[in-house]
Amino acid sequence: MSLVVVSNRVARGNANEPMTGGLAAALLPVVEKSGAIWVGSSGRVRDGAQKEPFAEIEALGAGALAMLDLPAAHYGGYYEGFANSALWPALHSRADLIRASQEDYLSYREVNAFMARALLRFRKPDTVFWIQDYHFLALGAELRDLGVTQPVGFFLHTPWPARALMEGVPHHRELIEAMLAYDLIGFQTRDDCENFIGYLSSFLGLEIEDGVVTSRYGKSRLAVFPIGIDAEKFARQAAKAMSHPDVSRLRRSLNGEKLAIGVDRLDYSKGLVNRISAFDRMWTLQPALARTVSLLQIATPSRGAIEAYGNLQSELAKLVSDVNGRHGEVDWTPIRYLNKGFSQTVLAGLYRTAQVGVVTPLNDGMNLVAKEYVAAQNPADPGVLVLSKFAGAADELDTALLVNPHDIDGMARTIAVALSMPLPERRMRWEAMMAKLRNHTIQQWFADFVDALQETRIHKAAATRPMIETSTLWPVRSVNAGARYN
Repeated sequence: MSLVVVSNRVARGNANEPMTGGLAAALLPVVEKSGAIWVGSSGRVRDGAQKEPFAEIEALGAGALAMLDLPAAHYGGYYEGFANSALWPALHSRADLIRASQEDYLSYREVNAFMARALLRFRKPDTVFWIQDYHFLALGAELRDLGVTQPVGFFLHTPWPARALMEGVPHHRELIEAMLAYDLIGFQTRDDCENFIGYLSSFLGLEIEDGVVTSRYGKSRLAVFPIGIDAEKFARQAAKAMSHPDVSRLRRSLNGEKLAIGVDRLDYSKGLVNRISAFDRMWTLQPALARTVSLLQIATPSRGAIEAYGNLQSELAKLVSDVNGRHGEVDWTPIRYLNKGFSQTVLAGLYRTAQVGVVTPLNDGMNLVAKEYVAAQNPADPGVLVLSKFAGAADELDTALLVNPHDIDGMARTIAVALSMPLPERRMRWEAMMAKLRNHTIQQWFADFVDALQETRIHKAAATRPMIETSTLWPVRSVNAGARYN
């Protein structure tokens, strides 16, 4: 089998490259070891016709990294326009922020078609294509239009919302019908998959039986594959990172106070305003906690050309200034707010240093920061994870302190509970979460999806028995194939 993985963003395997969890950081270790070809944007654009769309092809572990310069005429409409001003807000249940023009949609489709043509370079009889995330909802259909008959799968890293929200996206029907060109469509959570099924059945009038839907493209399998991390590797990295200069400076600066940490892209889905407000409320309700704990909030800027993101950055800067002005002292800053990224190595050390990890998105597909925080902890003296119940990770990490990020007072009380939690309870909660992380690794997620995609395609061609031998859609079966990528 020759595997081609496609995503908008890629990672180059540099330990010093800034990361904040997410798709690229998650895929890097398994792509390196699997021998796959990872195709994505170079981050640059190019004018005019391109005989050779690939700007760079380089070794990546056992495989290769192939990066394209995307067409300049369509990149803005594709990325900042339709993908991130129409699809992203809809997928995160923010219909009020949906903005898209007809030109944006056409650019989105043009870039999907451009990527499909570029992928033909890697097509072989045994090739399997695995497409990642909302940037390429229509890529499977474009590949089929070019005559590709090999297995093509898709995995969504964001939530999938209720039908009414998707109906707010221009051309939603055309896009979702195009998605049915995929042999296998994977989601992070059961709710996401059920929402997608709800759209297919109620809006398109399609029947879904045992997670299989039939369209003009044939049969497509719908299933859940919660993404994981390499918890053991991350734990070793965190222990080693405690001697990193950045981590050492942070530890010295604490002067005995406790630390809470939040690490996010600067995005309205992450609940950053609510989180800062909860700390403000905690110090107001419990003034004795002043000078005993500070919050390190890393918020890496992204998509700054989109109005909603620029507004959020201004709002957060003002809020942090106001909170620090109310509660700060000449020798104590309540909120340490940084608008820059850090390498995975440094982040691992920062997580291990913090007694509380605060992961409180309003809506999130999985949120691997939550899993990374747990994996980074010192087993003898672990910190406490405060986790939004609206993050996909909450389905697995149910011994975290789960919160409603819209309930500011409730979050404030829960953070205070986390800060005072006794060691036996902290260890009990951490051990339960760590056991789940060890049992559901990124390697297992990768192998499960690829095996399910191959099996789905075999059964699609044969059409002689159910595509996956499970009586129900839940849970996704384990194929015990992770060892191939360890």
